[in-house]
Amino acid sequence: MEKIFRASEIVELGIQIEKNGRDLYDMLANKSKNKKAEEVFKYLEGEETKHIAAFKKILESVESYEPQSAYPEEYFAYMKALASEYIFTKEGKGKAIAQRTKTDKKAVDLGIGFEKDSIIFYEGMKRSVLKDEEKVLDELIRQEEDHLRRLIDLKHDIVS
Repeated sequence: MEKIFRASEIVELGIQIEKNGRDLYDMLANKSKNKKAEEVFKYLEGEETKHIAAFKKILESVESYEPQSAYPEEYFAYMKALASEYIFTKEGKGKAIAQRTKTDKKAVDLGIGFEKDSIIFYEGMKRSVLKDEEKVLDELIRQEEDHLRRLIDLKHDIVS
């Protein structure tokens, strides 16, 4: 079976996800009518920018790396399936979705979904990077989990 992704392509998808997240949070912050929501979205925008830089650094080290797996073709098929279902791997989707978001509650729900999907994708991505880079991904996942927690707290504040 032909490989569906190279490790570098998976990391490039991570970069695109973070760019879309940055654009999403930027637009949501600008549209928000709730001061606390605006602050959280601005913070998350900055975090996504940092993640782009981290993935670019990872990309330099994985150009020709192949995952350690008994069945690498299954791994690549899994990552392709995740990417195809994950709308934020498509360029420009962050802005497009944010433009259609009408309320702060919907914006927060959108952010929650984005962060959950990112965590799942990055957990899968760990198998395509060098062992040293797994630590970087673990930290990015921890940060995404923190973003998720902030958004869930914000959702409770907006609903209350």
